[in-house]
Amino acid sequence: MRHLTLAAAIATAMLTAATGGAAAQSTLRVGLAEDPDILDPTLGRTYVGRIVFASICDKLFDIDADLNIVPQLALEHETSEDGKTLTIRLRPDVKFHDGEPMDAEAVKYSLDRHREMDGSFRRAELTAVESVEVVDDLTVQLNLSAPFAPLIASLTDRSGMMVSPKAAEELGDQFGNQPVCAGPYRFVERVQQDHITVERFEEYWDAENVHIDRIVYRPIEDSSVRLANLQSGDLDLIERALATDISAIRESGNLELAIVTELGYQGMTLNVGNGAAAENPLGQDARVRQALNLSLDREAINQVVFNGEFFPGNQWVSPQNQWYQESHPIPERDVERARELLEEAGVQTPVVVDFMVPNNPETRQVAEVIQAMASEAGFDMQIRVVEFATGLSEAEAGRFQAFMLAWSGRPDPDGNIYSFASTGGPLNYGRYSTETADAALNEARTATTFEDRKAAYAKFADEWLTEGSVLYLYHRAMLIAHTDRLEGYEQRPDGLVRVVGVTLE
Repeated sequence: MRHLTLAAAIATAMLTAATGGAAAQSTLRVGLAEDPDILDPTLGRTYVGRIVFASICDKLFDIDADLNIVPQLALEHETSEDGKTLTIRLRPDVKFHDGEPMDAEAVKYSLDRHREMDGSFRRAELTAVESVEVVDDLTVQLNLSAPFAPLIASLTDRSGMMVSPKAAEELGDQFGNQPVCAGPYRFVERVQQDHITVERFEEYWDAENVHIDRIVYRPIEDSSVRLANLQSGDLDLIERALATDISAIRESGNLELAIVTELGYQGMTLNVGNGAAAENPLGQDARVRQALNLSLDREAINQVVFNGEFFPGNQWVSPQNQWYQESHPIPERDVERARELLEEAGVQTPVVVDFMVPNNPETRQVAEVIQAMASEAGFDMQIRVVEFATGLSEAEAGRFQAFMLAWSGRPDPDGNIYSFASTGGPLNYGRYSTETADAALNEARTATTFEDRKAAYAKFADEWLTEGSVLYLYHRAMLIAHTDRLEGYEQRPDGLVRVVGVTLE
């Protein structure tokens, strides 16, 4: 026994020496509701991907708890009087994870990549930028075709994430498999559907405020399993806890709950022009879409599925948001009027709809409630459950008629609507397209006052909320549950998980 104990002690000492004291390192284990898509900020489009990006890819700007825009990689900015030139001054002595400098040349490279790369989902967010010029090592100038109100807000998200030009050129289309950015953590490895590991970057510009050595992100689609892993101690933090689990989390004794109202929305995207699947009554007749809309009781969905903890809605921003269009309040359920609209449209009932639904327990339950409600008005919502990434691919290809799809939201309303409703918008899966909608959306982008922008959105809402390709349903309370050993954690309205300044006891 003495020999075995001595051998074990020696082995432990050797392991500790070989790993540089790894036993004392801290690892934050985060449970995600889905596996992220590609880890390339130019090509990424998922909320869980943004959570991972928050640790590895700093942005030019960030937001604080009150949605104020604050510096990150940039220190300050200045807009010319005509609104067509934006000058950004950068933080000095910042390095990418490969040791390359994060300077003005790198910013120009990253912004041009976002604007010009094939398949970029950032292009619509930077459409007004005509060119990017290097003024000096720490100053860039963005030249715009017209004033562009949402620009700085766009730079608080993936459009403002900077990538190492050297790594991007060397890796090419494989960059998303080994991203190199300038965030507090560097990418280590990814095993699809299992985990993503990142480690503390010692040369981070704010390294003294990074206290956790490693983060492991684990995709666990079942919300109940995710919570069980948190309760057992196998996870330290989970995103999107169930509303029905709020009481259990609060009563646990060793868990804490952070709650904010999401900036985005939960809704149903309808295929009105994306291939053969749009050639049906729902896709071709706005009266049928309105009938489906009127068949739904949003407050009942909130009560039945979410214990009344979420917020019914009918627009791309919540009713509490300053950009909400009060002239279009949440419609009351009206099954009789829904049936009348179907009769006016001359369609045969039941109207059969291929209803694509991501494989998430809450989302599936919402879909089942919608199915039951809509059936009373003359719809047969045939639920087709898919993995989330598969659903996005199906949506791009037009292989759906209705798709339960969420958007995590942006500080500026343009980020919640332009890419979804403008002609050619990268997230316009329903392929809605009219000149009048485009004109109103572009007017909202170029107007320089809140009043003028909201008036432009009012014109857009008059069309979009009666004829458009998204039925908005509700806005979530973003529920982030974590162990009480995690100290200093602050939840911001964008729902992302930030760990700078946080410690794990």
